[in-house]
Amino acid sequence: MTTSAARTASRTGDPCGCPDYAAATALSRRGFLRGLGLTGAAYAVGSAMVTYGAAPAMAAGVAPAPNGSVLVVLSMRGAADGLSLVVPHGDPAYYAARPRIAVPAAKLLGKDAFFGLHPNLAPLLPMWQSGELAAVHATGMAVANRSHFAAMELVEDANPGSSVRSGWLNRLLGGLDGDSPLQGVSIGSSSPPASLYGEQPVMSLRNISDAVVAGNDQWDTDQARLRSLSQMWGSSTAPMARGMRSAMAAVADLGPVRQEPENRAAYPDSDLGRALAAVARTIRGDVGVSLVTVDQGEWDMHADLGTLDWGAMKYNANDLATAIAAFFADLGSMRERVTLLTISEFGRRVSENSNYGLDHGWGNVMFLAGAGVKGGRYYGRWPGLENSLDADLTVTTDFRSVLSEVVLSRTDASAAQVFPGFTPEPVGVMVGR
Repeated sequence: MTTSAARTASRTGDPCGCPDYAAATALSRRGFLRGLGLTGAAYAVGSAMVTYGAAPAMAAGVAPAPNGSVLVVLSMRGAADGLSLVVPHGDPAYYAARPRIAVPAAKLLGKDAFFGLHPNLAPLLPMWQSGELAAVHATGMAVANRSHFAAMELVEDANPGSSVRSGWLNRLLGGLDGDSPLQGVSIGSSSPPASLYGEQPVMSLRNISDAVVAGNDQWDTDQARLRSLSQMWGSSTAPMARGMRSAMAAVADLGPVRQEPENRAAYPDSDLGRALAAVARTIRGDVGVSLVTVDQGEWDMHADLGTLDWGAMKYNANDLATAIAAFFADLGSMRERVTLLTISEFGRRVSENSNYGLDHGWGNVMFLAGAGVKGGRYYGRWPGLENSLDADLTVTTDFRSVLSEVVLSRTDASAAQVFPGFTPEPVGVMVGR
C-alpha cells in the first residue's frame, strides 16, 4: 500500500493490510476453533448462536449475576499502540523514537509527571477525574509473540502450554453459579471469541434483534412453531435436545432486554458504538448476564498511524473513548455493577517506521473502567525505552495479573481456576474484597 493510499484508508478506519492480521480475521472464529480439533456444538437461533462445549447444558433460566457484577471485555483487535494511547512523556526516548508521530506532551490529558492520555480520549477524561478509569502500562504476555493469529489464541486462552483449548472467560463462567447461556454473551458477532469457548454454554449475537427462534416471525401469530419445537425436543434426553431447550429458553429470557430502549443516538456510528449500545441494553434488561465480550477492530497500524490531525489513531482513539463514555452513561443505575477492561494481543514497536506507522511489538497498555476500579492513576512498573529489547516496550506486568485482580475483586470465582498454574503479582488497580 502506498503512503497516500494508506493515509486515505486510515482516515476511514480501514485496515492497513497486514497479511497476518488479514489471515487471522478472515478465518472465522468457529473455523479456527474447529481447526484446533475442539469439541462442542452450536445451535442457531435466528442469526444468533448458542454454543456448548463437551458438557451438556441444562435449561436456561434468568438468575442474577454473582454479586450483581458484570464484566465487559473489550478486545482491541489488531494490536493497539499503547504508547500512543498512554504516552510516557517523561521518557525522552519516546520522542527520539517517534520524531513525526509522537504526541506532544502539552496536548496530553490526565497528565502526571510521567504519563498522559492521548487527546482523542477526551470523552473519558471525566471518568478519569472521578476515579472510574485507570491504565496499567507495560502489560502483556511473558514471552513476545508477534503473530496476530497465535497471539490472539494465547491471550484468550490465558493458559500457556496447555493442550486444553478453553478460554479464560469460559473457565471463569465455570466458577460462577448458574448455567444459562445468557451468563456469558458475545455481542457484535455471530460466533464467540476464543476467550468464551469451552464447556460452559455461552451466547453470541450480532444484535438483540438476531436473538429469535428461526421461523418464529410476525406471521406465526399463534406461536405454532415454538409449540412444535417444544414438543419435538421437550421429552428427549439426547444432548442436542437439552441444548435446544436451553437455546429456546435463552431467547425467551431475553424478553426484558427487548423492552429496554436502544439509546443509539449517544454512541458513535461505528461497529463498536453499535455493539456497546446493545451491551448496555442487555445489562439494563437485568437477565443474569455476568460476562460480555465485544470487539473493536483495525488497530493494526503499520502505515499512517498518523498525527493529532489525521490518521487511524485519531479515529480509533476517539471511537473508543466516545463509545465507552456513552456506554457508562447509558447504563443508568446499573453503572455501579459494571466493570470494563480493554485488552489487545500485543503492542507496537517503540520506533516509528518510514510509513508514519508502527510494526508489531510486545508490551501494551490495559484500561480498566467502572465498578471496583481505583482510577485516576497509572499503574505498572515502567521498564524504560532507551534500552528496550529489540525496540519493544518490555513487559513488566503479565496481563493475567491484571485479569486475576479483576476476577478476585468482582466475582466469586477462583483466580487459580481461571488461570491454572499462574501466580499473579499485585497490581493494585482494583478494590480488594
